[in-house]
Amino acid sequence: MAKTAIIGSGSWGIALANLLSVNGHEVTVWSAIPQEITSLQDTRQLKTLPGLILPESMVFTANLEEAMRDKDFLVLAVPSIYTRSTAARMRPWCREGQLIINVAKGIEEATLMILTDIIKEEIPQCVTAVLSGPSHAEEVSRLLPTTCVVGAENMETAGYIQNQFMSPVFRVYTSTDMLGMEIGGALKNVIALAAGIADGLGYGDNTKAALITRGIHEISRLGTAMGGKEATFGGLTGIGDLIVTCASMHSRNRRAGILIGQGYTMQQAMDEVQMVVEGVYSARAGQLLAEKYQVPVPIIDEVNQVLFEGKPAKAAVLDLMLRDKTSESS
Repeated sequence: MAKTAIIGSGSWGIALANLLSVNGHEVTVWSAIPQEITSLQDTRQLKTLPGLILPESMVFTANLEEAMRDKDFLVLAVPSIYTRSTAARMRPWCREGQLIINVAKGIEEATLMILTDIIKEEIPQCVTAVLSGPSHAEEVSRLLPTTCVVGAENMETAGYIQNQFMSPVFRVYTSTDMLGMEIGGALKNVIALAAGIADGLGYGDNTKAALITRGIHEISRLGTAMGGKEATFGGLTGIGDLIVTCASMHSRNRRAGILIGQGYTMQQAMDEVQMVVEGVYSARAGQLLAEKYQVPVPIIDEVNQVLFEGKPAKAAVLDLMLRDKTSESS
C-alpha cells in the first residue's frame, strides 16, 4: 500500500482517487476551494460523477502542506492553466526526489512548455511523470475497463507507477516518451473541437473520420519534429486518445465544438459546458509550435481562426476542403 495525494478535486482527480483507493492505497484529496472540500467531506460525492460514493477512508483537505506530507507519490490533477501556479504553491512542501505524476493535458501558451517541464521548472527537486490515454473520468469512476500509459524519464520510475495504478479494470503501459505523450494529449483536444464543430454543422461520419485521420497526421508530424517518437502517436496517447475525445459526448472539447458549430461564440460555448475546455487553451500554443518548427497544421490553423478571429465554422470547413491538391503523405 502506498500513500498518495490527489492535488485537485475535479472529475479526473476524483476518479483517480477512487481507483487508487480501490487498489488499496491511502488517498488524500486536496482542493484550493474550501467549499469543494466541505462538500466532499459531507456527501462523499461529486456532482459531475453521479453514482460514485467515495470511501470513508479517503481524506479531504484544503491544507496543501497536510495533503503532501509523507506521501510516496503525488498526482497533480488541476486543469492545465493552473499547473504552474499550483506547482509553485507546492514547492515549499515538496521533498527532494518527490514523485509527481501529471494527469492534465495542455501546453502553456506563453512559454510553449509541456506540463511536466513546467512542474520541473517550478519544483526542481521533484521527479516528474505523466499518466495519459483514452480515459474519460465518467467511465474510470464506474470502474469500466480502461487502458492508459505512464511516461517517465526511466523505466524504473514508470514501472513503479504502473504497479500503483494497475488493476483488473485499469491496464497501464509504460513509456519514456513523455514529450510525445504530452503533445498528443494536448493537441487531440484541438482536433476534438474541430470534430465537434463538424457535428454541430450537421456533417456526418465521413467528415469525422477525415478529421481524426488528418488530425493525427498533423499531431504526429509536429510531435516528431519536436522530438517525440512516431510510435507514440500511433498508440493510446495519440490516436487512441484522439478517437475517444472526438467521438464521445463525455468530451467537453467535442461538446464545446458542437455548440460553436451551432452558432455559439467560443465564450458562450465554454460557459454552457461549465468546465475547462482544454482545447481552447492549447489551440494557439499548437499553432505557435507549428510556426516554430515550420510544420503545416491546417486543421489547427482553422480551429484558431474560428475560436479567436470570428471565422464562420462552415467557411473553415470549406477552406480545408479547397486547400491545394497534395498527396496523402504530405
